Amino acid sequence: MRWTARARLTLARWRRPRRLGERGERAAERYLRRLGYVIVARSRRDRLGEIDLVAVDGRTIVFVEVKTRRSHEAGHPVEAVDEEKQRRLTRLALAYLKHHDLMSCSARFDVIAVTWPDGARRPVIEHFKNAFEAADPGRFSS
Repeated sequence: MRWTARARLTLARWRRPRRLGERGERAAERYLRRLGYVIVARSRRDRLGEIDLVAVDGRTIVFVEVKTRRSHEAGHPVEAVDEEKQRRLTRLALAYLKHHDLMSCSARFDVIAVTWPDGARRPVIEHFKNAFEAADPGRFSS
């Protein structure tokens, strides 16, 4: 196989999961809007990482991690939100709240698991409200 063909194949593999993840995030956003949430930020990046969605549910700020998979072969999507990911999301949420002067607001962490098999028109969406507590609750209002 020529190096250009190998390069194209490698790039295609890298792009495919990204597209699946983006589709999952858009589906999660539509789902939350139907529930009455107001989406205030998408794919919020900083030096610490990325928050998939920031939403408002009533008077609560909700930091939403979206995990999208084609199947549960490698485990349920929510299992990917391990302790390290929770610590990182807590730091990102704290930075977001400080930056927007929202430290006095209540906040929570939700996880949305999106399973979107090949060929399916619509995904299966599972919403885990208050999926985990802040990794350092002493510095975080929840």
